[in-house]
Amino acid sequence: MQIATVIIPNLNGRKYLKGCLDSLMEQSRQDFSVILVDNGSSDGSADYVEGHYPEVCVKRFPENRGFSAAVNEGIRMAKTKYVILLNNDTVCDTGFVEELVKEMEQERGCFAGSARMVQMDAPDCMDSCGDFYCALGWAFSPAKGKPASKYEKPRRVFSACAGAAIYRRSLLDETGLFDEAHFVYLEDVDICWRARILGYPNWYIPGAVVRHVGSATSGSAYNEFKTHYSSQNSIYLFYKNMPWLQILLNLPFLLAGIFIKLLFFTAKGFGKEYLFGLARGVQMCRSGRKVKFRKEHLGHYMRIQWELWVNMFRRVIDFG
Repeated sequence: MQIATVIIPNLNGRKYLKGCLDSLMEQSRQDFSVILVDNGSSDGSADYVEGHYPEVCVKRFPENRGFSAAVNEGIRMAKTKYVILLNNDTVCDTGFVEELVKEMEQERGCFAGSARMVQMDAPDCMDSCGDFYCALGWAFSPAKGKPASKYEKPRRVFSACAGAAIYRRSLLDETGLFDEAHFVYLEDVDICWRARILGYPNWYIPGAVVRHVGSATSGSAYNEFKTHYSSQNSIYLFYKNMPWLQILLNLPFLLAGIFIKLLFFTAKGFGKEYLFGLARGVQMCRSGRKVKFRKEHLGHYMRIQWELWVNMFRRVIDFG
């Protein structure tokens, strides 16, 4: 009986798929299935997978519907206890699936687990240990670019990085699936935030190792596409998940965070795109959903708020 389903969203990632899929075929644990959801690729990705990996189920979209829509389709198709999201530009160590499942079986109240993502061309350097979120309105990975040897112990994180993460399928019925208003970027922070509001923690699982190229679909670390969607979604993210009182409490920090990011992206040549993204984010708030505050979750909100403040100082000190 299969215990997990690996879901790979794909957009013109044919050159990465062999490495990714071959590593899944060599896993120490094989009681899982693989679904590739193709977002209207024009490079023959779907045909390639169907021709070379008949054991992989391929779902085709006629156009690019975004990351969230792609993984949601895979989740709906999955009938297993766990779903594992995996970027197409990754190569997994042989114990990747086994370690993810083992940790989730031990931490039975856990919503999601984030794999140990290292850089493809420098595997001794971290790419992600999961994400943190702070009162400045920034999501960040504290491990980015740091020695992998420093991140060998499990720990709680604010959210799992959906580039390589496992989710408990039953709890997705409580949190809801990924918000498709997040076309791409910060959708993983959003869904894990919703889980945190309900009281479910998220963990970093260092035994599950993947090597990651990074920015394979968008093309670079900083570009117009990323700047627009990340700034847009950053506004929608805190509006959606913070009650109004919490927004007011954090407003000075949030405004400071927006101003600092504006200076940063202006220096990178993307100030206009950042401002346009902010304006779109405000529009999303007017038409988007907001998590309803429930007083029985007050303790969870208080814990989250404490983390937002602690993570702000962690981020500022890390910059220094």
